Amino acid sequence: MPAISFQSVSKSYPSPSGPQGGEFLALDHVSLDIQAGEFFGLLGPNGAGKTTLITILAGLTKASAGRVSVMGHDVQTDFAAARRALGVVPQELVFDPFFNVREALRFQSGYFGVRHNDAWIDELLDSLGLTDKAHANMRALSGGMKRRVLVALALVHKPPVIVLDEPTAGVDVELRQTLWHFIAKLNKQGHTVLLTTHYLEEAEALCGRIAMLKTGKVVALDSTSALLKAASSNVLRFKIDSDLPPALAAGARVTGRVVQFPAQDALAVERYLAAVREAGLVAHDIEIRRADLEDVFLDVMKQHAGSTAGSLS
Repeated sequence: MPAISFQSVSKSYPSPSGPQGGEFLALDHVSLDIQAGEFFGLLGPNGAGKTTLITILAGLTKASAGRVSVMGHDVQTDFAAARRALGVVPQELVFDPFFNVREALRFQSGYFGVRHNDAWIDELLDSLGLTDKAHANMRALSGGMKRRVLVALALVHKPPVIVLDEPTAGVDVELRQTLWHFIAKLNKQGHTVLLTTHYLEEAEALCGRIAMLKTGKVVALDSTSALLKAASSNVLRFKIDSDLPPALAAGARVTGRVVQFPAQDALAVERYLAAVREAGLVAHDIEIRRADLEDVFLDVMKQHAGSTAGSLS
């Protein structure tokens, strides 16, 4: 039995910009199973449908078609059991401003019928670096500390399935390291983890399998190692102090001074470097590296560049 199962899930919304009576298709027959104990990554550009899929999983919105289950429990017809099996860390910093951290965790425990779990609350506080904030009011916490409390709130009832929706967006390196150390430990203990993130190095390091969404469709689904092995080439990386000519820039990934080209072989490397020299530019810090998940992601998105958001009339 999969820990999470999406079976031909679609979600449409009225489209204010479309024809009269038209609908926007946010999810288009998404099907995938996540097995118990997996650390699974869900990747995609903004607007791909990741958060819509998670809100359906959490029972916060209803799919237009298809079925979703958590540990065998349908999220619509068996909502209470599905929700007890799920711990969701949302993107938004949502908190109750009237309680301190420990009180908030105790109240959250009560929502799931869990009592006398102070030992687990203490472990959460310690593991997430919140022990000295246990009696602080939620309003007095920094954004990073509030993010840690959201993680603790999602885990306080010890759910077998953990969903992390952009958990490290805008947080410092220390929190990222603390969070991943703790979540990896829970995963080794048997918890299933579903992660959405824009930090692809995190997904590459943590996730055993990955699905990529674009405009509501699954455009790639495989193990992380298989996706990396299927990468089309190595990457030539160097720095320059001036802009590339448009003809060269069209085939490059440019981030500030850093330029990267896909390079199949030594001939391709020399061809790119010669073109840079002919343009009157000097390449610094030249290196050849293996393609990483970001390269794979960009390749997949480019292959599906013709995909557009669905409009149903």
